[in-house]
Amino acid sequence: MASMDQAVLGKYMGLDTGDDCQVEYVFLDKDQVARSKCRTLPLKKVQGPVDAYPKWNYDGSSTGQAPGDDSEVMIVPRAKYPDPFRGGNHVLVLCDTYEPDGTPLPTNTRAPAVARFESGGAKEQVPWYGLEQEYTLFNLDGVTPLGWPVGGFPKPQGPYYCGAGADRAFGRAVSEAHYRACLYAGLEVSGTNAEVMPGQWEYQIGPSIGIDAADQLTISRYILSRVCEDLGVIVTIDPKPIAGDWNGAGMHINFSTESTRKEGGLAVIEAMCEKLGAKHTEHIAAYGEGNERRLTGDCETASIDQFSYGVADRGCSIRIPRDTAADKKGYLEDRRPASNVDPYVATSLIFATCTSA
Repeated sequence: MASMDQAVLGKYMGLDTGDDCQVEYVFLDKDQVARSKCRTLPLKKVQGPVDAYPKWNYDGSSTGQAPGDDSEVMIVPRAKYPDPFRGGNHVLVLCDTYEPDGTPLPTNTRAPAVARFESGGAKEQVPWYGLEQEYTLFNLDGVTPLGWPVGGFPKPQGPYYCGAGADRAFGRAVSEAHYRACLYAGLEVSGTNAEVMPGQWEYQIGPSIGIDAADQLTISRYILSRVCEDLGVIVTIDPKPIAGDWNGAGMHINFSTESTRKEGGLAVIEAMCEKLGAKHTEHIAAYGEGNERRLTGDCETASIDQFSYGVADRGCSIRIPRDTAADKKGYLEDRRPASNVDPYVATSLIFATCTSA
């Protein structure tokens, strides 16, 4: 097998490219999985605003987004980030997807999210999000979680959450590398920790405002996939990768607005909880594929069929943090979204529901 030694690659990655910059265009396929392709742009262009970056296209017939006889999908740059893999003046560019006539693809959930934020008064409401992305690491066989015996099970859950040690924390190199790469890319990543199930980790994006929260979460997922590629492990954001008495994976969404952060905000939060309960079915339908395997009422989840909210209760659909209850202002945590939830759909839907009349 040919060598893919990262140390060998390093001598090439250190070569000076002058005023030529590698620009990695990142876009989402039909399954909302990040893919990318690279092009060269001059430094002057790269240092300018992202809306001045050239549009591009790709073969949509190979991503499930277009037929072969009319395969070009247009991609439009929306946000740029320093490239943590190449360094220097190279950048990652997050794009969304369009038909040749400029119509957003059906799989482009960013465009309607932007419209929902704008029409709902996000500029005045200033919605803040904290997104808790959980993920699970697997060996290259795609069957065995990292740290698990092949064909067997580790010791029961208990010692792994925020654990340390070779018998408790499996995949810390991924978590640390990803954390540092996200910081380099300018993301508002606020922390990370080992999760309850061995081989499972979490990181948090935010507080971030409006559409920027979903953009950052999307590019952070791409960075995570690239880190795992480098380290030779598989990452999944399936909400219940292992059946049985093992915690699933979610993406809890912490949410607040200008009104919830002011004096008297707790009453606003409680009213938001009632609104979220009234639209529980709509939200569950938007909160990720396979979530019924996770939201069972066990393993720190509420039942998928029942809505509830409470203070400091991780078995509720919505948790009101104890500090929020004590201060009578702050934020709420929606614990229902699955780890594979579309962040554009989820964040904009929460905003629309919570700020509705």
